[in-house]
Amino acid sequence: ELNMLQDQKMALADTVEGIMEKQIKETLAQQGIFNPIDKYIRLKVNFPPVNFKLEEPPYLLVVSPRDRIESMREVLLKQNLALEELEGIEAKVDRLGVSSLVVRLGGCATYPSLVTNDVSLQFTIDTATHEWLHQYLAFKPLGFLYLLDLTGLRRNYEIATINETLVSMVSKEISSSLYQKYYPQYETGARHNPGAESEFDFNQEMREIRKTVDKYLAEGEIEQAEEYMEQKRQYLASKGYYIRKLNQAYFAFHGTYADSPTSISPIGVELKELRNQSASLKDFLDRVAAMTSRQNLRDSLK
Repeated sequence: ELNMLQDQKMALADTVEGIMEKQIKETLAQQGIFNPIDKYIRLKVNFPPVNFKLEEPPYLLVVSPRDRIESMREVLLKQNLALEELEGIEAKVDRLGVSSLVVRLGGCATYPSLVTNDVSLQFTIDTATHEWLHQYLAFKPLGFLYLLDLTGLRRNYEIATINETLVSMVSKEISSSLYQKYYPQYETGARHNPGAESEFDFNQEMREIRKTVDKYLAEGEIEQAEEYMEQKRQYLASKGYYIRKLNQAYFAFHGTYADSPTSISPIGVELKELRNQSASLKDFLDRVAAMTSRQNLRDSLK
């Protein structure tokens, strides 16, 4: 009976994946987004083909120096790590004098992409789109440089931030449009946020924490910064926001998404300004995808 239920679950997952892949492909087409070379060869064919599996992605080990917030190393780990295992990995890495965090990924841009299967419908759509955009950008100058950063061949934190923030912004627009078209009956419930009714502003709190941590580190007060982060982690938990480990590696990982509350990078503001200046989502994507430096982004706003 257990095997039969497992077979039914796999068959259902295949059906769900196929439906969502078709919806993502159609929504991308509506925005004029097809493939990385459609500027030169105008074929309205998606490449890479939209293809993902609803499976548990691997965990990711993020390593940052203790005296500053910067991702100096990222290592993919196996799937299904127990809490004791990931804490053991972190303890061993921390003994090297760095800050580490094992992150549970929501998705991974392998091919096909892996998208976690225990989250909301809207998160699943956004993540599947997000990972496809990483595959798409790998054939563009920005994405290629990001691959060099990921492999450690040519580290560039600004390129990583531009790439991740671009993908985050575009995937949110695509998934929002898709959700409104195909799943409008769920939209009200998905957007309802009980926390918004309280006076506590999580996003603002995270920005203030990040600014204070950066100030401590700039002054060489590493231990004080780490004590402060632990105090704030406990405070956030008292407000209903549980973060297992709040440290330099946490901010290094989440800070690459410059449109997120944990980032204080001006890159997010610059990309939002460029998006407002762009004629379409496709135009915005193409302009940023061709960039090879932070200076390119600054120049585009002049």
